[in-house]
Amino acid sequence: MRKRRKNHINPLKWIGWLFSPIQKNGAFFVFMFALGWLCTQLEIMPYYLRDRGARPYELSAPELFLDIYIVCVLLMLIPRKIRIFVKILIYIFLYGLAIVDMYCYERFESTLTPTMLMLVSETNGQEAQEFLTGYLSWDVVKTSVGWILLLILAHFLWTFIRHYLDKMRQRMVLPKINEGLITGLKAVMGCVVAWMLYSAISQTWDNKVAMHRLFTCNTIGEVEHELTRKDQAKLYIPVYRLAFGIYSNHLASKQIVQLKAASRLVQVDSCSYRVPNIVLVIGESYNKHHSQLYGYEKETTPYQMMMAEEGSLIPFTDVVSSWNLTSFVFKHMLSLYAVGDSGEWCDKPLFPEVFRKAGYHVTFITNQFLPKAMEAVYDFSGNFFLNDPELSDRQFDVRNTQTYRFDEGVLKAYVQSSTESGQWKGNLVILHLMGSHVDYRARYPRKTFTHFTSSMYDRPELTDKQRRILSEYDNSLRYNDSILYAITRQFADKDAVVIYMPDHGEEIFDGKPYMYGRMHGANIDYRLARNEMEIPFWIWGSPQYLWNHPYGWLAIQNAKDRPMMTDALPHLLLYLAGISTPLYRKELNIISPDYDERRPRILKGVTDYNQLKSE
Repeated sequence: MRKRRKNHINPLKWIGWLFSPIQKNGAFFVFMFALGWLCTQLEIMPYYLRDRGARPYELSAPELFLDIYIVCVLLMLIPRKIRIFVKILIYIFLYGLAIVDMYCYERFESTLTPTMLMLVSETNGQEAQEFLTGYLSWDVVKTSVGWILLLILAHFLWTFIRHYLDKMRQRMVLPKINEGLITGLKAVMGCVVAWMLYSAISQTWDNKVAMHRLFTCNTIGEVEHELTRKDQAKLYIPVYRLAFGIYSNHLASKQIVQLKAASRLVQVDSCSYRVPNIVLVIGESYNKHHSQLYGYEKETTPYQMMMAEEGSLIPFTDVVSSWNLTSFVFKHMLSLYAVGDSGEWCDKPLFPEVFRKAGYHVTFITNQFLPKAMEAVYDFSGNFFLNDPELSDRQFDVRNTQTYRFDEGVLKAYVQSSTESGQWKGNLVILHLMGSHVDYRARYPRKTFTHFTSSMYDRPELTDKQRRILSEYDNSLRYNDSILYAITRQFADKDAVVIYMPDHGEEIFDGKPYMYGRMHGANIDYRLARNEMEIPFWIWGSPQYLWNHPYGWLAIQNAKDRPMMTDALPHLLLYLAGISTPLYRKELNIISPDYDERRPRILKGVTDYNQLKSE
């Protein structure tokens, strides 16, 4: 009787299986890797970082290998007859997404963002048609989009060639290859794949952990905080950016619901219109230590200096911003929520709603973002709560519908819209400037406002390019000074106060490492706080205001050295307006005798500035 052969497990076959997902999905692996590689090499987000020496994500190759390999493994689990259709759907989706992402990058200097997805959701048929007519042209083929189209063409050609080769192979009689040789070759390739997988996982593990943190945030605030970490997730390919956009907009929509519910808390008992005209001017990226008004050696604020010497402008000496991210500053500045309160910022009403209910006419003119999120590319959330049509209508009587080349356009837009406000007892005007947002040289008319040049800076530790950028920044501040002076002139014949504050500061080569912009670090040291959180803050009073409110002006003068954080601003404004409401808190009003000077000033929700400064 013949003995049955025992089935031995061949370890070479098991090792070779690691190569099977790539072998069975060869074209998919190659072309999807090429697609991802093109996107990582051609897109640097944001666009202007090219000038700062930004480079593509250095781990894109190993992470692409890992990601596509996992997809190939999943495809192996699908029956072969169905697999081909699944691949086609994936091809259509990923190629289409890459084209859209690359197009956005070329046309709008930004890859896919939550704001852009928000815009798509708000676009009607007519707007879509106008967009396609205005922006789509054959010229796009000459841009980076053309590389994607070329890859698609190559994929089509390969598909036809492979189909032709398969037919030829069926007609030919080919010699049999030794099975052991095939198994050995697969085992070798399996070893190569195993080594590459190990290398990819070890190199990209931190980024995968960061992605997990990002996509498990419970609120949009947690998301924004996560994006300030140095080890933030690298959303290096379009599909991750799309997923992030959908996820973050979902979280943002929850806060919209909360804000609308908070509107029911708005209660106004009375309003005296103590100051009939209140003007809040919000700047952008203003380093306090580059202001002549605060001791800078360069003449960046000659008009502010003149008004301070006249006694009509009071500079406050110890004011910090709650965040160094525009979207988050706006949330804390407009909400009656104060950092340290229970709940979230969106659990409290927005102060413009209170002003409207009190009978003030509220004007909001911004040079950064518009309703329907059309221009919001500077911060990922695009100040979504201001772009919501219902919330916008609840807060403002007047909003602009376009942005302007320079900030003088903001003032012109206000002058054009101000005829309507004359019939109201009180006017609240909020003007939001582009200020000194990067690129600095684009923030002022260079022909008429180039006052500083690189040769005027005795900074041998800086390169010529860095000194040029420094001079451009200071020029933008000097132009900003002229705009602020023009705004005060507009209210010189009224009973009015003008309050100026930027959203946050800016790094501008004030210490090692020498850089400009913002570091966005989650860990805040004093260098970051000094440059990015300490801000100029001043109050200007018109001649009528000084005459009609001598005690009010004295209170402002006496408060100039008190410590303040910008999340407390709404309570100062409510007091100036004479609005009696349960929402008002005197301990947060900096000119109130009951102001709490010992209140912790928590930066980015994590670091007490008062303790940081004292160390």
